[in-house]
Amino acid sequence: MSELDLASVTQATTTNSTAIGAPTGRGDRPDFVLTLSCPDRIGIVHAVSGFLAGHGCNIRDSAQFSDRRRLFMRISFDAQTGVAFSRLQTEFAEIGCSFDMIWQMHDRALKPRLMIMVSRAGHCLNDLLFRYATGMLDVEIPLIVSNHKDFYRLSASYDIPFHHLPITAENKLAQEAKLLDLVQRERIDVIVLARYMQVLSDGLCQRMSGRVINIHHSFLPSFKGARPYHQAHSRGVKLIGATAHYVTADLDEGPIIEQDVLRVDHSLTPEDLSAVGRDVEAAVLSRAVKFHVENRVLLNGDRTVVFR
Repeated sequence: MSELDLASVTQATTTNSTAIGAPTGRGDRPDFVLTLSCPDRIGIVHAVSGFLAGHGCNIRDSAQFSDRRRLFMRISFDAQTGVAFSRLQTEFAEIGCSFDMIWQMHDRALKPRLMIMVSRAGHCLNDLLFRYATGMLDVEIPLIVSNHKDFYRLSASYDIPFHHLPITAENKLAQEAKLLDLVQRERIDVIVLARYMQVLSDGLCQRMSGRVINIHHSFLPSFKGARPYHQAHSRGVKLIGATAHYVTADLDEGPIIEQDVLRVDHSLTPEDLSAVGRDVEAAVLSRAVKFHVENRVLLNGDRTVVFR
């Protein structure tokens, strides 16, 4: 993906690859995923399944959801060896247009490319790197970016280039321009903010819409902004949690992908809450990233549909 202003969802006539499908470990049949949403009406499932059957494709897994206004679908399928991915996309576009679909077709032989950004809390970064190294997260991580130097050794231990981009009020836009240059040069599909403690500019959020995932160390929509555990402590909460969401220009208001909570009590200090919260933050972020790169998250306005 070389254009910086590609959104995470595309219109029916848009394609995201022209590669020929390659084997992905399921015999010798190329492995694909189709995701779509459209106004709900009779005939959609029949048209999609009929198209796949007519092109020699075998549906292995299918999930769908309707809110009585829109239908959301995720279909995992394989195709006959030698079937051109670009041909499937081009010929499906007619169905996409006829049902007013927003859709994407993904070749699972192409691993998503992640840029991880971090500041001075490394637990989420460490968790993501471990899952990447052990194959639990099937992605490529060509670089790590930080506004501090704290984790360059950790990055080097995984043989991943580390880019230090310090941020000040004076250089913020210039550093974001460098960041976007890295996105383009490294063909980045998604940016993961692994406790990156800088607010992205409105322009960057719009440019990367649907392709930036953040972990907020609180259970949104409560306790937005800075020092959420101190806010929670002052309110005497009995549950703390973490929220992974897409980044938008509205701080901590983006569509929520994943959340979780842990039970706490009055005996814990704000520092204790922070320590307890680190585990849930790492788990929530890793699940959200996995859902995204496996094409299980579909946007529904300010909400998401997540096919687990």
